[in-house]
Amino acid sequence: MDEIETLKKWVSESNHIVAFTGAGVSTESGIPDFRSVDGLYNQKFDYPPETIISHSFFLRNPDYFYRFYREKMLPLGFEPNITHKVLARWEEEGKLSAVVTQNIDGLHQKAGSKHVYELHGSVLRNYCTRCGKFYSAEFVKNSEGIPRCTCGGMVKPDVVLYEEGLDQKTIEGSLRAIRQADMLIVAGTSLTVYPAAGFINDYRGNRLVLINRDETPYDHYADLVLHRSLGEVFSQLP
Repeated sequence: MDEIETLKKWVSESNHIVAFTGAGVSTESGIPDFRSVDGLYNQKFDYPPETIISHSFFLRNPDYFYRFYREKMLPLGFEPNITHKVLARWEEEGKLSAVVTQNIDGLHQKAGSKHVYELHGSVLRNYCTRCGKFYSAEFVKNSEGIPRCTCGGMVKPDVVLYEEGLDQKTIEGSLRAIRQADMLIVAGTSLTVYPAAGFINDYRGNRLVLINRDETPYDHYADLVLHRSLGEVFSQLP
């Protein structure tokens, strides 16, 4: 049976699908990923991107952090693509129980997904490090230099920087959803960022599907592997 036909059959037979998504899901909306040829890691900056988006750099050099963050990590004005939309539709139909995502762009919710575990946070949530007041992504985008709260505190994006831990409640919810899934679709992730990549080890079923253009360290664990573009695959799914 053709890979797509197998995938269609499994989707039709499953009622607790969980999607585990990475940057590759959003590249087809125009948001660059980190590790591809055009990704952030291959662009030239004064410091390596993983240094700039680390907790210690943020504290040490917030001005440069925000310059980089506004230019490269604040994807506003982008729209969900076919993958986001299909996953949202499956949730509405009762077939998909949750999306676990490494993305910080909020496009799953924009497409209509409601049960989304954002492992690395979201650019859409920002808060004052002093008083906790909430600020929008537009506020951070349009502010000059370091964004400041009315109380004078620095406003920080609710994204998980390098050296920071993941939110415990988000971890627990993600792992619970993955353990209860009858099908796990891993889409658009190189599965090299930990601890998130290790979450798929908690899947207990026999329908682990990996859809990614390039090979991943987990390909040999999967029950079905498609090295294709997500748009090509999801545009053929029911």
